[in-house]
Amino acid sequence: MPPSPVSGLLPVFPWDKLEPYKAAAAAHADGIVDLSVGTPVDPVPDVVRQALADAANSPGYPTVWGTAELRDAITGWCERRLGAVGMTHRNVLPVVGSKELVAWLPTQLGIGPGERVAYPRLAYPTYEVGARLARAEPVPTDEPTELDPEGLRLVWLNSPSNPTGKVLDAGELTRTVAWAREHGVLLVSDECYLELGWETDPVSVLHPDVCGGSYEGVVAVHSLSKRSNLAGYRAAFAVGDASVLGELLQIRKHGGMMVPAPVQAATVAGLGDDAHVAQQRERYGARRAALRAALEASGFRIEHSEASLYLWATRDEPCWDTVGELSKLGVLVAPGDFYGTAGERFVRVAFTATDERVSEAVRRLTA
Repeated sequence: MPPSPVSGLLPVFPWDKLEPYKAAAAAHADGIVDLSVGTPVDPVPDVVRQALADAANSPGYPTVWGTAELRDAITGWCERRLGAVGMTHRNVLPVVGSKELVAWLPTQLGIGPGERVAYPRLAYPTYEVGARLARAEPVPTDEPTELDPEGLRLVWLNSPSNPTGKVLDAGELTRTVAWAREHGVLLVSDECYLELGWETDPVSVLHPDVCGGSYEGVVAVHSLSKRSNLAGYRAAFAVGDASVLGELLQIRKHGGMMVPAPVQAATVAGLGDDAHVAQQRERYGARRAALRAALEASGFRIEHSEASLYLWATRDEPCWDTVGELSKLGVLVAPGDFYGTAGERFVRVAFTATDERVSEAVRRLTA
């Protein structure tokens, strides 16, 4: 008998549902303005491209744990940017893009049937996908500390949030870390947008004010996709509890889950240079301000959105109605129900398009 298809465990891939609206937007006389996916469009920083080129002659296999230089770069960045203390190489695990880790973490942790994985009620869909791939029960929640901890193996936090841009403050994080430790539940915080705070300065679960200077039971996930325009490089890492990451390292060695050597070198360069991050923040900040003003002028209300690369917008109507109306203007956005039923009257508007396309969207919204 052939094996049962694993795809049957998973929800319909949401972006496929957007294709007719993408086609409608693309038919606009002045072209599509795609504000849906949120993929970077600006150049890869020169310092990163040079490091990649310099490491191009890498004929041997890279290691799953990465080079010592990469681990040094990660621990140094965590101390400088996140305020982490006492971090060693044992607290570091390079990964092949953060989505890969999110999707496969429950499986690699040995979570399975009869066990539960919790994640935010409004969330990036891959948290649910990861639970389903492991055949565990997915549990969307607004407040993990109110869950029954029985059978709960993993709690995902996402701050700043995708899609809403909401940021959890230090008090909320501290309370959740303490609860997870009390009940023996692993807490993993997806912090890939942490360097993109606009109205607040997001805090990491690795900050000593949150975790008490100990990484027990706590892991954070970070990526260079957004901060450094490296989505095409698949450069990311997990940091935190050494016992958890050590176990993952052993499993991933067997699976050959290696970041390519040139990408490791590029990551070192990217983490060591703050100038390009500041420059990219300026680009995004200007686009955000322009789009927010245009959306509000055309009848939208913006909620949360204090960080990340998105505006969480509503006209108090079904999200697909909003998507359809905007597609007639040649503007494509993501429907909020992609991220859970709680988003069914919102749309997510990315400000990752070029300056020219953002200006065109503003013109159409305010015409």
